[in-house]
Amino acid sequence: MPAKSKAQQQAAGAALAAKRGDKKAGALKGASRSMAKSMSIRELKDMASTKTKGKPKHVSGR
Repeated sequence: MPAKSKAQQQAAGAALAAKRGDKKAGALKGASRSMAKSMSIRELKDMASTKTKGKPKHVSGR
């Protein structure tokens, strides 16, 4: 699933780095922490590799 915003893409990238062991999981906060727990490496890779051109900075969840 592609990211809907730049912030979501960046959070997925941080979670992916933690899953791969490049970054400590304890350093994650907020959305990236929950993404790391609930998503597979493949899902995170797909979301993190989304092009950010034309994406809004943030998308309201409500």
